[in-house]
Amino acid sequence: MSVTAVRREKAAEVTVDERGLRLPSSARGVVTVAFDGRYVWSFQPERDAEGTHKECVPWPASLRPHLRGTTHLTVTQLANGTDAEVTWLDDEVRFGTHQQRIRLEDPQGHPLAVNKVGNLTRVFGETGDDTKREILTSVARILEDLRTHGGVEAILNYGCLLGAIRTGEMIGTDCDADLTYLSEQTSPIAVILESYRLERAMAAHGWKTVRMSGGDFKVMLRLDDGRTCHVDVFVGFYAEDTYYQLGNRSGHLTKEAIVPARPVVLEGVELPGPADPEAMLAFVYGPTWRTPDPAFRFTDPPAGVRRLDGWLRGQRDHLPRWNAFFRGHEASEVPEKHSDFAMWVRERIASSDDLVADLGCGTGRDSAYFAAAGHRVMGYDISPEARQRAQRRLRAHNPRATVRRLMLGELRTALLVGCEVALSRGRPQLYARNLLGALDRDERLNLWRLARIALAGRGGSIFVEAPAHLSWARLPHPDLPVPLRRVDVDEIVRELESYGGRVVERVEGPGTDLFDRPDPWTVRLHVTFEPTLPTPKPAPIAQGDPVPETQTRSRIRRAVARRAEVTTRLDELESAVHENRRLHRQVAELTDVVAELLVPLAESDDEATQAVLKRYRAMI
Repeated sequence: MSVTAVRREKAAEVTVDERGLRLPSSARGVVTVAFDGRYVWSFQPERDAEGTHKECVPWPASLRPHLRGTTHLTVTQLANGTDAEVTWLDDEVRFGTHQQRIRLEDPQGHPLAVNKVGNLTRVFGETGDDTKREILTSVARILEDLRTHGGVEAILNYGCLLGAIRTGEMIGTDCDADLTYLSEQTSPIAVILESYRLERAMAAHGWKTVRMSGGDFKVMLRLDDGRTCHVDVFVGFYAEDTYYQLGNRSGHLTKEAIVPARPVVLEGVELPGPADPEAMLAFVYGPTWRTPDPAFRFTDPPAGVRRLDGWLRGQRDHLPRWNAFFRGHEASEVPEKHSDFAMWVRERIASSDDLVADLGCGTGRDSAYFAAAGHRVMGYDISPEARQRAQRRLRAHNPRATVRRLMLGELRTALLVGCEVALSRGRPQLYARNLLGALDRDERLNLWRLARIALAGRGGSIFVEAPAHLSWARLPHPDLPVPLRRVDVDEIVRELESYGGRVVERVEGPGTDLFDRPDPWTVRLHVTFEPTLPTPKPAPIAQGDPVPETQTRSRIRRAVARRAEVTTRLDELESAVHENRRLHRQVAELTDVVAELLVPLAESDDEATQAVLKRYRAMI
């Protein structure tokens, strides 16, 4: 991709290319980028620049697919300590050979910008007053329902609280509303179960919700202008003397600064805020919270982030990149025709009456192939953008087809999908092309749990294709615009066998990638599950025999002397502690599923089971 621009004034010191922007070393503080006069993105060169000499600020991943065409590019910086602007670039720019204007808009024509977490979305600076009031009126109802039906006193927080206290107006670069409630629970398991209970209470009163982590769910507001606005409901809780608040805040904040709620006014709407708003904002944003900074980034204590990740989170780090991929032009380059792997699997499915569950269905190219062959197809994907694409394609074969959400970083969702497939009519066949390469180990183990629930005793199979390493060499990961990595096939087989899987076929060799281009090495697995379900047993933590105190001191002295050994042992201990925290989340998720779903199943109460499945599905 080439970029051309006519440059004036300081532009001799500024260059623009396909990778990003290069500014002079004197560029400091907040730099703002606008396309055709509309705000698009802010950054801090000294923080965000990359390269050997920190010379290039790369374009955000969500923006890169849209850089095809021309725009009037304006790059400005607020002069330090003044309201004056320094203009680094103010000219027409062309990306590549395309002549059309770059249009950063949603399907309704509303402008989009890069938000604080790097997503391309609508921001409040491009939102009309009527829509702002519509959002805040709904936020007031959500807060009231959390109090009345959920039994918690939730408060306005983060960007909306910042805007209310600074100016009484929404922050122009903000894009959603964030609420927090203070939990009286002190163990992660209890905190998670309370959050699930709150979500069910909100769903029961008509709100559309999406679970984000063990301590955070979103309420989805469908606005009159076609936009969907997200309202996060974050938990805050104390563990020992530390206050933890999603997302990722931790440190010292007194309970008296949080409750009882005190009214604040935002855009003329009165809403409950924290008891001491200034103390809360200092806790969230730091001591400089009063100074506007559209390029602000949180710097959270690493220990607190580790604990919150371990206690409350399933991982969804790559979701924004998948959404950006399926939203952009690159997804249109995925072939329309079914893959060779789909044909390979079809030859191994005995009956057209079998159900095919396409896990990670993407654009739906293979889902449509199975549907055209007469199979009933259930599609699943993590990305809402992918689900929309796949659903449109599937509905050509079945007008009522629905592609559903699958979040393998969340045990509850994996168990739900396993139960849905197991209870569906027809022998289930699970299909997963390019899914394994997108998963970490925890997510893969949840996939095997899902498969075991869906297939054990039903006679079906799971078919997997993924980019792989050679048994004697590690190949580079695929060069793709999405996070797909090569897998270690022997490790995958060991995991499957530990969950009761039996590899019927294992085929390795050259294959094709996401775009059907040649891939030097891929693996195809055909796996069945035995009716008897073995329980995977984690390796026990090694514990030596008790030793006398004098010997213990002697060993400690020798260990300290061997610094490398101590470092290794500390790494092992940290890993064990982190595993223990993750188990808290899994215990909470499993407890919730057993109470809500598996008990009706065990009692063979089909009506109750279907009601619970419907309620769970409505929430995710």
